[in-house]
Amino acid sequence: MNGLMQDWPLLCHKLLDHAAIQHGHREVVSRSVEGPIMRTTYAEIRQKALKIAQKLQREGYKPGDRVATLAWNTARHLESWYGIMGMGGVYHTLNPRLFPDQIAWIMNHAEDKALFVDLTFLPIVEKIADKVPSLKQVIVLTDAAHMPKTSLTNAVAYEEWLADADGDFRWLALDENAAAGMCYTSGTTGDPKGVLYSHRSNVLHAMIAALPDAMGVSSRDVILPVVPMFHANAWGLAQSSPMVGAKLVMPGAKLDGASIYELLNTEKVTFTAAVPTVWLMLLQFLEETGNKLPYLKKVVIGGSACPRAMTKKFQDAYGVEVIHAWGMTEMSPLGTLGTMKPETADLTGEARLDVQQKQGYTPFGVEMKVTDDENRELPWDGKTFGRLKVRGPAVASSYYGGAGKEQFDADGWFDTGDVAHIDENGYMEITDRAKDVIKSGGEWISTIALENLAVGHPDVAEAAAIGIAHPKWDERPLLVVVPKAGKSPTKDELLGFMQGKIAKWWLPDDVVLVKEIPHTATGKIQKTTLRDTFKDYKLPTA
Repeated sequence: MNGLMQDWPLLCHKLLDHAAIQHGHREVVSRSVEGPIMRTTYAEIRQKALKIAQKLQREGYKPGDRVATLAWNTARHLESWYGIMGMGGVYHTLNPRLFPDQIAWIMNHAEDKALFVDLTFLPIVEKIADKVPSLKQVIVLTDAAHMPKTSLTNAVAYEEWLADADGDFRWLALDENAAAGMCYTSGTTGDPKGVLYSHRSNVLHAMIAALPDAMGVSSRDVILPVVPMFHANAWGLAQSSPMVGAKLVMPGAKLDGASIYELLNTEKVTFTAAVPTVWLMLLQFLEETGNKLPYLKKVVIGGSACPRAMTKKFQDAYGVEVIHAWGMTEMSPLGTLGTMKPETADLTGEARLDVQQKQGYTPFGVEMKVTDDENRELPWDGKTFGRLKVRGPAVASSYYGGAGKEQFDADGWFDTGDVAHIDENGYMEITDRAKDVIKSGGEWISTIALENLAVGHPDVAEAAAIGIAHPKWDERPLLVVVPKAGKSPTKDELLGFMQGKIAKWWLPDDVVLVKEIPHTATGKIQKTTLRDTFKDYKLPTA
């Protein structure tokens, strides 16, 4: 017997419809690429998205066509997404931090038909457009007054392109499993892989993200998604924010500490999210200026492990709750969030930080386990670590084009490539990427644990640990450190600081000070480049 409920497909445009109906006057504030702060509303964004959908359909684009975006977080980028999806297209976010040839490869693999691009990135498109034969049109996210001269013959200013559209358009009636969005992994090993989101998965993920024990956002929040829309849906905030009707503050191209602080303060932001490198810049700015964060209540930190010292600084110095999170492009992206369960809620001080150091536990909609190399499930005891595997309605079942089949098994489990353990309360902690873990004398050393500990030293801005070949132990840790401005901590000072906080045999065999550590296009430490740089390095213990 089936239930007698209406068949109401989970389509992304319904999120924007709800925002326009129930929260139509709620602001969406953007720092524009042209410079000024721009203000619009959910009702106006919906009307603009309808015009985009109407215009795309008029010009011959079909359901399933991939329409790329190469843009910062702004209202124009947001309305482009919903317009593309509303006519059945698939928004495809491109990461501008990749090399131009990588962007061209990804566009060709996806067979992008059109591209919405910010002024900042127009020179990139001019370099690669002739290498992407499927690309019919480039829509520059600006108005006629700011449209620059360009070598592109198929480029048009966004506002001018929309001028003859009246928005008299009905969203397409799609199957909820139809493709809605696309994002490629950063491709640190091999070619990038395409993750293809459905309307259903995006809507479910928006609901999951907004849950009280996840991000816990509401219409009373003012949300600043510093995490870019080209990083796995801005961690779902581009969908969950209109779903709950929260005011959105879009940072545009300026992500330095001073610019982020300006928006946090002037727009009275209550909730924000980004990778640790962004918060390092903000905290440094706050230390230099003595400014406070009177409105900010909660910050989600993910993308790479959040240093313990950062959590402590936000909470103790500024009264801001930190939620440590973990996820992947393949997971839409949220996998775990470090909110407090009743079992941990009364903890204080270092004991509370011990829990917050972990990546958190899964919300409803994500299943998780750790296994050994023979796929035997390991206990949740907080110490036995193995391969981290996940499944759920917003987790990829395969990659676009069929690459990476070995990461998906017959029971639907996706092998994340991370090494982790889970404690008795369900809190998961990443100990490494499988390819980054240091294997010393047959035992594993967590590079993340070493890095987080080193960053707790008052003279350290950033740290990375890598394995260096050793004649006796196979590999031993080398700690690579970026000192804070004007500081130069010694090897003995750093190792002395770490002594007693980790197993003695985990202590690095050497320390090297550098001016900067390379990062991937998604802001993560680029271990492959570091290992190549130090491939001939001789440890003093070797």
